[in-house]
Amino acid sequence: MKTQVYESAVLLIASLEDDQIGNITNRIKETITSNGGEVQEIEDWGRKRLAYVVKKSKIGYYLIFRYNSSPDIVSKLERLFQLDESVLRYLTLKLNKAALEQIEQSKIQAAALLEEEKTATEPVVNEIKISEDKNEKLNSEPEKIQ
Repeated sequence: MKTQVYESAVLLIASLEDDQIGNITNRIKETITSNGGEVQEIEDWGRKRLAYVVKKSKIGYYLIFRYNSSPDIVSKLERLFQLDESVLRYLTLKLNKAALEQIEQSKIQAAALLEEEKTATEPVVNEIKISEDKNEKLNSEPEKIQ
């Protein structure tokens, strides 16, 4: 059977404890792998404010799964999402080649921005040290001119 790359975004109740979220994550991962799929990546976005109220919740916990599998696993996985009361919403997409390339490009850009931020903060630290040295000279006794 032909395998495809899928992405499932899952919105959980934000009031769950971290170990409960970990259990749900493991259950989803186990469902994928036990049915012949392979989990590529799990993005844990954490708790975020929702744009609108979903099932009386203003905050949700986001998980994104990218995996290779056959199409029949998707229906089993979505059935799991429907039966789990802690899942507010879910969405599963089949990713094509262009989408996968875009994901890789965004990862590269994010890494470059992170590196750029690290280098941008270093000169600020040096400038602060220089200005502190100047202040010490200004606050010290004036030098006598001979």
